[in-house]
Amino acid sequence: MSTTGRKELQHPRFARQYLKIAVESDRRGGASHRDRLLAGLTGRVLEVGAGQGRNFPHYPDTVTEVVALEPDDTLRAVAEQTAASAPVRVTVDAGEAAELPGDAGEFDAVVASLVLCSVDDVPEVLAEMARVLRPGGELRFYEHVRSPRRWAGWLEDAITPLWSRAAGGCHPNRDTEAAIRAAGFTITGINRFGFSPSAFMPNTLHILGTAVRQ
Repeated sequence: MSTTGRKELQHPRFARQYLKIAVESDRRGGASHRDRLLAGLTGRVLEVGAGQGRNFPHYPDTVTEVVALEPDDTLRAVAEQTAASAPVRVTVDAGEAAELPGDAGEFDAVVASLVLCSVDDVPEVLAEMARVLRPGGELRFYEHVRSPRRWAGWLEDAITPLWSRAAGGCHPNRDTEAAIRAAGFTITGINRFGFSPSAFMPNTLHILGTAVRQ
C-alpha cells in the first residue's frame, strides 16, 4: 500500500474517542453481542478491522489462530496489547480490508465487526472476504445499518456526509445485509435489533449473523 493510502486510513482523533465508546458499548450490551458473533467458530479466522481488539477475549478455544487486521495506528497499538492476553493465538497486522492477506480459501471464517460501515468499497471488500474463505467457510458479521423506517433512514442519509468525515469514514446509511447477499454469500442466520452504544448516541438498527461462502 502506498504512503498516501496509509495516511488516508489514519483517524487519530476519532480513534481516541472510539477507544472510550467501545468500552461503554460493551457495558451496554455489546459484549454479549460479541459472544454471539463468535460462538462456535473453529480453525483459522481472519478478523477485518479489529479496532482495539474488543473481540479477542470472546474467541472460543476451538479457534486455532486469529489473524487480525487494523490499519489505524492508534487502535492497532491497543489491539497488540489486548492480543497478548487473548484466550487464543492472535496476530495483529496493519493490513486493510481491500487487500486481504492470504491465498484463496486460506481461512475457515472471516469476522467483520462494525467495519463494513467505514470501508470505501463494500462490494470490493466482500469479494476479498469471499476469496480468502474456503468453500463453506463463514462470514460472521455485526454491523449497524440503515433504518427501514422512512424518516429515520432519511435522517441517516442526510447526516452521512458530515458524519463520515467526523467518524473515521463511518456511513450510518448502508444496507449491508443486501450487500452481503449481492456478493454471493448465503445468509444462514441473522438477528436484527436496535442498539445504542453510548448514552450520547442514538438507538440504531444493527444486524448480527452468519453468511456462508458457496
